[in-house]
Amino acid sequence: MGGGDFTVTVSRKEVVAAVLPVQEYWLPLSNLDLLLPPVDVGVFFCYKKPHDLTFGSMIGVLKEALAQALVSYYPFGGEVLSNSAGEPELLCNNRGVDFMEAYADVQLQNLNLYNPDESIESKLVPKKKHGVLSVQVTELKCGGVVVACTFDHRIADAYSANMFLVSWAEMAQSKPLSVLLPSFRRSLLNARRPGSYDPSLDDMYVPMSTLPPPKAPQSGDDLLINRLYYVTAEQLSLLQSLATSKSNPCKRTKLESLSAFLWKMVAKSAVTENANQKICRMGTVVDGRKRLSSGDEVKAAMMASYFGNVLSIPFGKKTINELKEKPLSWVADAIHEYLEGAVTKEHFLGLIDWVEAHRPEPALAKIYSSGSRDGPAFVVSSGQRFPASRVDFGWGMPALGSYHFPWGGEAGYVMPMPSPVRDGDWVVYMHLSVGQIEWIETEAAHIFRPLSSEYLNLSNSD
Repeated sequence: MGGGDFTVTVSRKEVVAAVLPVQEYWLPLSNLDLLLPPVDVGVFFCYKKPHDLTFGSMIGVLKEALAQALVSYYPFGGEVLSNSAGEPELLCNNRGVDFMEAYADVQLQNLNLYNPDESIESKLVPKKKHGVLSVQVTELKCGGVVVACTFDHRIADAYSANMFLVSWAEMAQSKPLSVLLPSFRRSLLNARRPGSYDPSLDDMYVPMSTLPPPKAPQSGDDLLINRLYYVTAEQLSLLQSLATSKSNPCKRTKLESLSAFLWKMVAKSAVTENANQKICRMGTVVDGRKRLSSGDEVKAAMMASYFGNVLSIPFGKKTINELKEKPLSWVADAIHEYLEGAVTKEHFLGLIDWVEAHRPEPALAKIYSSGSRDGPAFVVSSGQRFPASRVDFGWGMPALGSYHFPWGGEAGYVMPMPSPVRDGDWVVYMHLSVGQIEWIETEAAHIFRPLSSEYLNLSNSD
């Protein structure tokens, strides 16, 4: 796995299964799980060298706690197979998790975290070959450690993965668990009888058979790349004030404000023929747990512990010219407007019914397959609940934790997360085209600053 500025050598591979036997059974995917294509999500955590632990003892702690965590989070130890209808289904058979130990001849402070394509992709975040979850733990030259996971998005969204990561870390320290035990009660997401849904969902989600075949890459294509930045609290506050119009007493959120700024940037970067008349789409990932349980305290408690996908991706579309010419507050209002229709209980109940009406035909979010044909498209997902500071396995908080999700669609993907070093700052993962990244780095260098070892205080990591 060489390449770039350093080489990673895998020294050991094994399978870690739940410490207790698991009764083998089939767990169906919910209708909302079925909206996900077979894509894998990566997440990684970088730790400075611990003072009193060897790499071998850290590996022992991680494996023992993982085996304990898989008792409650047994879907992560299973396999996804096709059922008789051709739909994916989860076989909970305690197959276990592929667990790799590795060594990288690079110091933590020299990792090019700004460019995960060089430092993270295929090196520190494992490629999942079997099962639902795989783990790689890499010792660095300086004694620092990177703990990375890759999981099947059809089985878990970020909310579910965050529950698992915190539980795993707390079990490693023999702490009482601060998160609820996961629930896999699929009946919480059952379709209604009879079902009904708003026709607008036909524009948000599409059966896969209606999509054009994927284009073969061309030599002149503007390829998607991955980058990590940080944005200071001061810049976020400034964007928020610019995104809130004086006539509107309702303050826009920081996520809406940053998203509006990015929407303008992506539109401005478009240089194709007749670009101004083309459409630029932006989607926002919405978690439906609180929406589905609104007004019902019992269901709220059950949804808070629900493990699986409870997501929708509403999107807005505007002409590139509008996005370029209108003020930031107008763009933020447009985001708020398309979100309003999707942050309701009825939206998610309707989405469940929409999937039921189209089964067993696979479907997915329309914006996932948008991009390049009739104008740029990208999705923003909020990672503000990303619990990096709580993923402490017993050797301190991570110097950096981040999702890594080059999701394979034609649209871009952006995820802001809390900064590990300064309250109010955000770390922003971007999966956008080369042209879009270059434009953002030229026009908004004061806002999106390359993530560096200096910012993360890694210079003393030896």
